Amino acid sequence: MSALPREPDPAGERLALRLRHQVGQAIADYAMIGDGDRVMVCLSGGKDSWTLLDILRQLQSRAPIRFEILAVHLDQKQPGYDASIMPAALQEMGIPFHIIEQDTYSVVQRLVPPGRTQCSLCSRLRRGSLYDHAARQGQTRIALGHHRDDIVETLFLNLFHQGRLKAMPPKLRSDDGRNVVIRPLAYCSEADISAYAAERRFPIIPCDLCGSQENLHRKAVKSMLADWERESPGRIENIFRSLTRVEPSQLADSGLFDFAALGTCEDATSDTASADRPEAHA
Repeated sequence: MSALPREPDPAGERLALRLRHQVGQAIADYAMIGDGDRVMVCLSGGKDSWTLLDILRQLQSRAPIRFEILAVHLDQKQPGYDASIMPAALQEMGIPFHIIEQDTYSVVQRLVPPGRTQCSLCSRLRRGSLYDHAARQGQTRIALGHHRDDIVETLFLNLFHQGRLKAMPPKLRSDDGRNVVIRPLAYCSEADISAYAAERRFPIIPCDLCGSQENLHRKAVKSMLADWERESPGRIENIFRSLTRVEPSQLADSGLFDFAALGTCEDATSDTASADRPEAHA
């Protein structure tokens, strides 16, 4: 059986067109990829990373700039993992790739107590391996498959459990300073990505091989957002849009806005902002 994904039908092509537009717009808005960049796509084998790789390849042939794509997959040595699936698919698709073999599974099993969620440590080990590989190979960009819904979920996880107004930026420099990380799917909904991956019939590798449970906090936030979206369609998009329209003077972080430099109370905020405060209506 061929490992090549199925070509989309007319409805699937309209979806592909929307995803290409959204990814292209995100790349342009955040200057994610420039001429001559070497983009390492972190390919987990899930729907998000397959869609990211496929859409970037389509844009590569259309873009006014030239950039390289390298798919990199980490074989973490989980029990039951079929190591032949990924190389076969990538070879048949004609995509340059590297397979990294590192037994992070045993490390996670040794360090995480039974019954505890393994995803956090697993993610950190995986990220470290991929970032090291990118630096060694001279890759100028690391592309991750996080989408709009991931970003919004992370915002609420940080609000509820860390007391911080923080999400996932579309582009950042890694903590070690060696790599620039990009999230080209930042404008794409999970629903569109799921539909596209199903349409293309990518060879999906599940992320449950180690037997770990999905992070329960993230699962709860995902459920909450799904309820909101059913009640008020478009709410997730509005929440995401708010992350692109931040007004530091209307928050309370003195590290972002110089409140001390303001004069009288009347100077502190605009008339509109004052009218929005509960005490203004007392």
